[in-house]
Amino acid sequence: MSIETTMTRAWQRQAAWLWLLLPVSGLYGFITMLRRQAYKIGLLSSYRAPIPVMVIGNITVGGSGKTPLIIELVTYLQKQGIKVGIISRGYGGDSSQMPALVYADSLPSIVGDEPSLIVNMTGAAMAVCPNRKQAITTLLNAYPDLQLIIADDGLQHYALQRDIEWIVVDASRGFGNQQLLPTGFLREPMSRLQGANVVYHEKAEMVATDNNQAQAKRLTMHLQADKLQLLWSSAAEIDDSTVAAKMPMPPTPNSRVHAVSGIGYPQRFFDTLLSLGFDVIGHPYPDHYDFSLHELLQYTEQPIIVTSKDAVKIRALLLDAISRQPLSKVYQELVSRLWVLPVTAVLSDSCYESLQQQLKALNIDINNG
Repeated sequence: MSIETTMTRAWQRQAAWLWLLLPVSGLYGFITMLRRQAYKIGLLSSYRAPIPVMVIGNITVGGSGKTPLIIELVTYLQKQGIKVGIISRGYGGDSSQMPALVYADSLPSIVGDEPSLIVNMTGAAMAVCPNRKQAITTLLNAYPDLQLIIADDGLQHYALQRDIEWIVVDASRGFGNQQLLPTGFLREPMSRLQGANVVYHEKAEMVATDNNQAQAKRLTMHLQADKLQLLWSSAAEIDDSTVAAKMPMPPTPNSRVHAVSGIGYPQRFFDTLLSLGFDVIGHPYPDHYDFSLHELLQYTEQPIIVTSKDAVKIRALLLDAISRQPLSKVYQELVSRLWVLPVTAVLSDSCYESLQQQLKALNIDINNG
């Protein structure tokens, strides 16, 4: 078991031994505060992009639904005629090949899994690099007519100045013991939320019951599960000899499935499948985990369901394997059992209203582009 998995499970259980790490958390918090103040007063230099920047991130370790939110916001802005680009540090990619532009056929092993997913879902202009200034420069050199840049994560990257900040909070997961790393899973103290634009990621059933006026003003989102899709969705993508001619039927509610997940908070994925009626055998992996096809063979008999983020990496593995030789019968059988559960971020009206107001203040007319 990896250190990341061990810590994640300890945070979920709020294990008593975590309090032994409190001195380390105190040191972490002190260094974090000094660093932020150094940027604030100009002791450390920061970069301002030539066009407005919107940062979307969180103050916790692990998934909060940030990627689906970005996909929805980009899609919405595109429909409004806004020319929007995205930058990311490209976590899980090859930093030695960055800065790099991200295209639909970019390898997740080069640019990262989340950037690959975002570009495949939106077709937006995107660049990746741990150095956000280099990412922005690369992006604007290729797409000089952009009006807005959305920074995927980077909330704590104070070397990048920002015009808008949205902090995503997983309401169902909460803040655990409300302690900083490593005692808890907070990257920054709870006070960071004061006066910030906070988007509360809630369960769909919570949103349905929250009808009071105060709730209506909160920025909220929930994830809506879409129909299961065969991971290798089209037989046209590969030679007919490598797949069975008959398209497999998707698993139905009440059937047992393997749920394989390498995201920040796998339990949310498992809970979603449970809510859809599946009998779930959960297999959690660390965030951004590099799967191998051989590894997936251990999950036999039942269908295997993965997230969209994991699917982009598994598709790349299949493409690589097929480019070298036809798939063996063992792997053909695996392909017939691999399914993806796409999700869509559903935002409250207040999210769009807030976005419109913030962009208007930056002289970006969301109605006319």
